[in-house]
Amino acid sequence: MQATVTKSVLEKLAQFDTPTISNTIELFQVMPRTEGFMDERIRAAFPEMPPMVGFAATATCQSSSPNKGVDVYANVENQLAQFQELPGPVVAVYEDLDVPSVGVTCGDIICSCFKAFGSVGLITSGYVRDLDQIRALSYPLFSSGVVCSHSYLHTIELDVPVNVGGLEVHTGDLLHGDLNGVTKIPLEIAAEVADVASEFAALEAPVLDYAQSPGEKSITKLVELRKAMSQAIADLSQRVRG
Repeated sequence: MQATVTKSVLEKLAQFDTPTISNTIELFQVMPRTEGFMDERIRAAFPEMPPMVGFAATATCQSSSPNKGVDVYANVENQLAQFQELPGPVVAVYEDLDVPSVGVTCGDIICSCFKAFGSVGLITSGYVRDLDQIRALSYPLFSSGVVCSHSYLHTIELDVPVNVGGLEVHTGDLLHGDLNGVTKIPLEIAAEVADVASEFAALEAPVLDYAQSPGEKSITKLVELRKAMSQAIADLSQRVRG
């Protein structure tokens, strides 16, 4: 049975940047530190936007060749229906099957429709366009690049495992993304991550405050603070793992 992630948990998670969430997940030691996040191929189109948090609705797409009888907006109604099956805000996640990508995965029409039906962002291994219009929607986009044409864009399959930026994503996975990238929060620890993230941030504060404050600095003092932080993080990790 999947863990329930409440609205209050999602709101807490959205208060933190994605690196802090990533660091907090590491405390639980539920996976190697080299897993669970998208790589540098996937970048925020609007780095100024706040963190995006939501449940993945997956799909694959292609634009390199025509799919006879299928236009660019085919399957949109099925995708919107897919959104209704999820327990909260939706992040549309696409794997572009063209390698390299040819046309865009989305523009302002698709993003406007998705937002109207509960989507809080879109991630694609392909391209995007209509950036000015989508920025005005306050709708986060994450992609591998920008081009001007949708070419022969069509959706291939919905609700299938996808690989985007080296991360395998399934419908229902919980994702957190900002200008630093995208990470997947294991559902079974999502509530604890939301609670512990503030503790983790507080443990980093003494080192940051000292390093960023005016005046002369002592290497000895900095090392002392750094060791204390490392020990406190180790203690926190042990506590959250029971």
